[in-house]
This record gives sequence, structure tokens and C-alpha cells, in this order.
Amino acid sequence: MRKLNVLIAGSTGYIGIQLIKLLIKHKKVNIKYLCGNSSVGKKISTFDKSLKYKKLPRIIKFKKIFLNHVDIIFTALPNGEAQIISNLLKKNNVLIDLSADFRLKKSSDYFKWYKQKHKSIKNIKKSIYALPEITGNKIKNYNIISCPGCYPTSILLPLIPLINKNAIETKNIIIDSKSGYSGAGRGVHQKYKNKNLYESLSAYGVGFHRHNSEIEQELKRYARSKINFSFTPHLSPMFRGILSTVYLNLRQGISAHKIHKILLNFYKDKKFIKILRRNSALGTNDVINTNNCYISVCNTKYKNKIIILSAIDNLIKGGAGQAVQNMNIRFNLKDVV
Repeated sequence: MRKLNVLIAGSTGYIGIQLIKLLIKHKKVNIKYLCGNSSVGKKISTFDKSLKYKKLPRIIKFKKIFLNHVDIIFTALPNGEAQIISNLLKKNNVLIDLSADFRLKKSSDYFKWYKQKHKSIKNIKKSIYALPEITGNKIKNYNIISCPGCYPTSILLPLIPLINKNAIETKNIIIDSKSGYSGAGRGVHQKYKNKNLYESLSAYGVGFHRHNSEIEQELKRYARSKINFSFTPHLSPMFRGILSTVYLNLRQGISAHKIHKILLNFYKDKKFIKILRRNSALGTNDVINTNNCYISVCNTKYKNKIIILSAIDNLIKGGAGQAVQNMNIRFNLKDVV
């Protein structure tokens, strides 16, 4: 099989850089174009010195004609931009998007949560929300692949198998998530310039964070009853990583042991999902610079309640690594990240 030619749009952001680092190691990929706007003409090593001695193209402005020469377009752009590119795709192009552009299945929901009209409504039905361990081979049937958000990835991986098995109550799920500041993009340093970003912990988007819509949409797919959850994200004084703490009420007759067994069985063949021993302590340091998701089921002082800890690297499993996983599935490539 020949190498797949790749274009990365939005190559200089934290996710774009991480994607480049993964793809230069992939034996079946050739990075043909790196695209940007304000960075046109620069070397990618300007944004990450570790790429200085890698043979990579200079950053150029995206042009429609490039689509004639590539197989895959990765987009790590501001919301709305991948929709525009999707309208230009050739039959042999596969778009793998790391923004929110195709995560929501209703254009009205996109407008409600992202405050902009969808620019490619016709392509919503042609896209798939692709959480690799859950979506699996269905990904092979689509040319527009939407990668989940970083917070939802850490939350959906432990919850979907449990909701699918009707093992937990769905009326009062409490989700507390903490992320490294890289999740907010390069602009975070300016935005939090006077807020002591590197030494303080801060809640944001309380009650109405955009990822609420994505989490609700995906949980509803598997729920047998109404979903009711509270999600609060926090920005932590660390560069990367997410730790989600999920508080759950168990269905009658379900124990923490049973919950642990459900997760073990569901993910037994999934190399990137690690179900730890019950009551294992867990932190972001366990998953940094990996494509792994570590999950720990913990007892509480109440028999009918448990706490689940879920940790990922937001730039890899919550971003670039998941995108590469989706590419591997779509093109029947060896699952290496």
C-alpha cells in the first residue's frame, strides 16, 4: 500500500503540533501540506523546537487545489472552518475534524451552543461521531469523521458501557472535570493574563459549557430513561491532562464489583483503555504523553453510590491520538499511536 498523503489545517496549535508528532512516526503517512493563516511561510519548528530536524513542509495558506493531491485532511481549526472545507471535498478525500463542527447531529443544536449557523448542513448526515472504542468499524463507511471533544472522551468512555447495561441511575450524574490549560488553545495565555493561570485552579462554563450538548447527545443514544447530569469543567495549572471524577448512583442489585466487571468485559480487547483495580488512586501523570484512558471504580461510604475516575492526555487521547486512531480504522491500518 502506498503512503497516504495528508494535509493538516490548523497545524500550529497545540493539537496540530501533537498531530504532526504522531504522524511523522506513522509508516503509512506522508505529510504533504501544513496549512495556517498568520503563520504562512514559517517553519513548523518555530512553534515546537523538537521538530527542527524533521523533514516537513513550510506552512502555507489552504487552497482548494490541494485536495486533488491528498487522501486525508485533518482540521484543527476554529469552529466553523472545517464546515467550509467539507463543502469542497473530492470523492477520494477523507476529512478528520478535531473541532466541534460535526459533533452535533442537529444544526439547531450547533447554533444553540456555538452561536453560529452551520455552513454545511447537508454534510451532517454524511458524518460520524467517532469515539473509536465505541464506534468501531462503522467509521469505515464515512468520509467525514468527527473526533469527540477532550472532556467528553474522558466522560463517555466509562459511562456508555454502564448506561448500555442499565447498571446506573441516570437521573443525577455529577461530573467534575479538571483539564490542563493546553485544552483552551494558545490564546489561553492572553485570556488569563491577569488571572494567575499557572498557579490557580478555576471553574468555568459552569452549567452551560458547550460540551454539555455533546455529552447529552451521546448518552441519550444508550439510555433507557431520561438523562440528567451536571458537568463542571475546571482549568488546572498544568499544561496537559484531564481527570474526570464522576459520581454515580447504582441501580438496585448492582454493586461496585459488578460495575468493574462490566467495564473490564467491555474493554477487554481495547488496548488503549486500562481498567484499574477497584479503588485505585489515579492521576493525570499516569497517562501523560500516551493515548491511554485509565479508569478506576471506587467505593464510597454509601453502598448504592460509586465514584469513577477517568484520566486522559487531552492532546492525545482527547485530540490528536484519537484522530489517528480514527484514521487507522478508516483505512484498515495497524492501530499504532
